[in-house]
Amino acid sequence: MSFDTLMLAICDGVAYASLVFLVAVGLTFVFGVLGVLNIAHGSFYAFGAYLAVTGGVALTKAGYSPWLTFPMLFVAAVAVGAILGGAMEKFLLQRIYAKEQVLQILVTFAVFMILENVQRLIWGVQPYFMSEPLQLLGNVSVFGITYTAYQTIFLPVLAVVVLVCLRYFLRYTAVGAQILAVTEDREAACAIGINAQKIYFVTFIVGATLAALGGALAAPTTSLIPGMGAEMIVLSFAVAATAGLGQIEGAAVAALMIGLGRSLAVYTAPEFEVLVPYILMVIVLIFRPSGLFGVQQLRKI
Repeated sequence: MSFDTLMLAICDGVAYASLVFLVAVGLTFVFGVLGVLNIAHGSFYAFGAYLAVTGGVALTKAGYSPWLTFPMLFVAAVAVGAILGGAMEKFLLQRIYAKEQVLQILVTFAVFMILENVQRLIWGVQPYFMSEPLQLLGNVSVFGITYTAYQTIFLPVLAVVVLVCLRYFLRYTAVGAQILAVTEDREAACAIGINAQKIYFVTFIVGATLAALGGALAAPTTSLIPGMGAEMIVLSFAVAATAGLGQIEGAAVAALMIGLGRSLAVYTAPEFEVLVPYILMVIVLIFRPSGLFGVQQLRKI
């Protein structure tokens, strides 16, 4: 592999890892607090992407500045997280928190299938694309390789900002402290006056918003097609399992590892592009069943 090809693979891998991290950290955050493995998480990713493109294209067609497509990415993510995620938690998940985990998975899978069809009803099967954010930031040169600034700088920096803000939120804010208390012991947290139901609601909206943000930010880099949510949720599970469910910083490391591995496969052995993330996951789980950063827990028999 030449040096230029290696640099291209690294740029591709880091950009892809940034997007996967945003989705995977939302998934692992929700699981860590609520204990729910949300299959419908992939639908939030797809809805965030489609809504961002719909809003961005509408703004540019109406004659507004193309720079407004940037805030539209975040508006779309928050809208999907608050409305779609909030409704799902309020009217569905609150009724099954006390049920078996298998039932929770089946219910969220059913929601995922419903949302996939709703997505087709609203946007059809034609591909959507919005290139304005990519074009507006232009290109940069990295060790002689010209690459888009959106993927080389914007996406990785935003992923790091999200990681730092999420960790700060959990450690240094009152709501974050309440989330950690509920995660450790829900009954004890309720006994000291913490509203666990409200904490679950906030946590799920944050997780859904992160998934939608990953989709919205991915929109300028790829064509939106039906099924994109299914592909991303499977990959997010691989990242979360590799890191260890509930591990926020671990999700960043696992996403980078899988993103770079997948990108190197694209340039050296394209037939293994799809397999590499799962091969890495299997190798990690064989030697560390709890994931790279997971902690083994005692089970009562």
